[in-house]
Amino acid sequence: MTISDDNPPNGSPIRVMVVDDSAVIRGLVTRMLEADSEIAVVASVSNGELAVNQLERQVGKIDVIILDIEMPVMDGLTAIPLLIKADPNIKIIMASTLTKRNAEISLQALSAGATEYVPKPSSSRELSGENEFKRELTQKVKDLGNIHRQALGKPVVGRSGVQGLVTEAGKAEANKSAPGGSTQRWEINSASKIKLRTPSTSKPEILAIGSSTGGPQALFDFLNGLPKTINLPIVITQHMPATFTAILAEHITRSTGWSCTEAKDGDALIAGKILLAPGGFHMTVVQKGAQRVIALNQDPPENFCRPAVDPMLRSLVKIYGPRILTVILTGMGNDGARGSQIVVDAGGTVLAQDEKTSVVWGMPGAVACAGICSAVLPVSELPRHAAGLLSRGV
Repeated sequence: MTISDDNPPNGSPIRVMVVDDSAVIRGLVTRMLEADSEIAVVASVSNGELAVNQLERQVGKIDVIILDIEMPVMDGLTAIPLLIKADPNIKIIMASTLTKRNAEISLQALSAGATEYVPKPSSSRELSGENEFKRELTQKVKDLGNIHRQALGKPVVGRSGVQGLVTEAGKAEANKSAPGGSTQRWEINSASKIKLRTPSTSKPEILAIGSSTGGPQALFDFLNGLPKTINLPIVITQHMPATFTAILAEHITRSTGWSCTEAKDGDALIAGKILLAPGGFHMTVVQKGAQRVIALNQDPPENFCRPAVDPMLRSLVKIYGPRILTVILTGMGNDGARGSQIVVDAGGTVLAQDEKTSVVWGMPGAVACAGICSAVLPVSELPRHAAGLLSRGV
């Protein structure tokens, strides 16, 4: 275990604590993270109890905790509320292998206050090389670490936000190639005045929702507030790996009363039913005779994501034209920004979660500051506003 009691100086690396009962895994994760000069692993412990003790002594000096689920003495789920009590601003990334049981526990952990999750490779060999796990974990550590720093009034490190991260008092740029090779610049400035546009005069025939970091809880809150009398299909793309999305669909059904299932190829869109994009697949909608059905694909990731929100929205515009209501909830990055622009260009309507109630104001911030939203509201107010648009008789 390594630890420094010094206050982190301005511009110092993001400070991380790794919590895993395997010394081999802790060592591999440490070397993986410290290959990036903007990250320093300042603590490495084998169970939740030791993690709580370390954090209590180092409040404000650890930015991000990477937390395993199954550990002796104290497991990750038990440790989360104690870690948050020690530092309410701490950012916790759950790391677990992709089993149904771990997916269930990870979703419980997100409800308990964990910020994010990463699917952990099942072998040390997969952990040790250049892979998606390394890229995803490194980026999330830097982005969430900078959110913790800004919450404490400390300067951020590097240019976190390359994927469109926006935090309170922060701004970011995302320059990514759009489908077809064109390039657009998405500049988000939370201090700028948000310009709203008039909602579509067309009554929506479908509700499309996009979310990522902090999304599961935001989805529960939004759907719980949405009247069950809404008589149209709902499609959701939440950035999640395979296995997790099936469990999330079950949680949505139990927690909100809406019928939600993980989408399968050929599923028909049915009023009052929710279809959730499965992990590892882009979810699109196509016309098949008189029916509108799901078409899944494994095209390359967009905005580093699969499933991604943008391909879902592009496909909906082809089918529904202006009769689309899109809601962009909390999430890291800027996925959904280009798709939302296409929605409003076709005459549809876009709503976004506000900065204060978002865990990360990246995805909703991108659409809010692009001037394409008809409302930017706390998640508690979005359902009522959406219901008003959905119930219009136009």
